[in-house]
Amino acid sequence: MISLAIQFPDLSPVLFSIEIGNFQFALRWYALAYIAGFLAGWWIIYRLMQRPALWPADTAPMEPARVEALLTYVIFGVILGGRLGFVLFYQPGYYLANPMEILRVWEGGMSFHGGLAGVVVAGLVFCRRNGVPPLQIADGMALVAPIGIGLGRVANFVNAELWGRPTLQPWGVIFPGQAAQSCPWDWPVDDCARHPTQLYEAALEGLVLFALLAFLVWGRGALKRPGLVTAVFIAGYGLARFTVEFFRQADAQFITPDNPLGHVLSLGPLGLTMGQLLSLPMILAGLALLLLRRRV
Repeated sequence: MISLAIQFPDLSPVLFSIEIGNFQFALRWYALAYIAGFLAGWWIIYRLMQRPALWPADTAPMEPARVEALLTYVIFGVILGGRLGFVLFYQPGYYLANPMEILRVWEGGMSFHGGLAGVVVAGLVFCRRNGVPPLQIADGMALVAPIGIGLGRVANFVNAELWGRPTLQPWGVIFPGQAAQSCPWDWPVDDCARHPTQLYEAALEGLVLFALLAFLVWGRGALKRPGLVTAVFIAGYGLARFTVEFFRQADAQFITPDNPLGHVLSLGPLGLTMGQLLSLPMILAGLALLLLRRRV
């Protein structure tokens, strides 16, 4: 039986490469997504600091000139937190046996939840050193975070990685590679199509979440209530990620026996993936902060 799914387009994970002698430089779509996300975030936060009327008491939490320093802290937080989160959450046994591999960030392996923790720590350090209100800075960062997240998910699609579970839906995508084609033995079609969960996440965690936060900021004056935007972002991302995980294929590293957390943990009649387990605390924390800020 012939599949009606969409064939994965002929995309290269490398945007362009330059080779001069023994020197070779390659710009990948994933790196470009990070760069574009950081630059867009810097520009929006810079503009927010120029709009004191958006903030409590019509006073911005810091001067626009300090946004560049904040960006530096955030970059380090994302890279260090994302990498360490991947090591601890997904392949602790492998990296315990090969500790030098932890430094090889350019080979891939980043965790959103670890990156979020890294940004929180970096943001708190920045606020303490510069004497600025943490919740207000967190609101600014929460507003722009979906931009980088959405671009990163599009880059995951270009890289043909982090695809979803097998599906017979006409919008399923036939991803290249033996792993992507490893469907159940009784699969009713010739090709194994999968949910393009990278695009699901780009839409929910990126576009939809940013639109909601932007509406709250510019349409409802949410920045005047410190912590409100942060609460909606945390709960919104957690809910979006939790939902998409029902369609997403568990990461290959979950299947290895050196990860005691497993690739799916059975909790009663339900099975929760690692992504869902890490997202549940985000949903609860976001809702708790939202209720707290509504009472202030």
